[in-house]
Amino acid sequence: MTPRVIMAIVAGVLLLVFWRGRNAIWGGATIGAIVGLALALVKGGWSLLALSFAIGTFVGLGAEGLGRLSDRLKRNS
Repeated sequence: MTPRVIMAIVAGVLLLVFWRGRNAIWGGATIGAIVGLALALVKGGWSLLALSFAIGTFVGLGAEGLGRLSDRLKRNS
């Protein structure tokens, strides 16, 4: 398996874990899929779709983690 496929599988698992509700992970995945589709149509490489989908999901995971950390720090102070 190529690293792009592994990243796409991990991104899919993250989406399953964060299935409920709207959150930054789903937003990142959506933006990544839109950008990846545009790149795939222009460049012709469909593996770009999986790569940008995975990157968008990971960026969303980072944003979701920062939001949760901020909430936790506000509660503790």
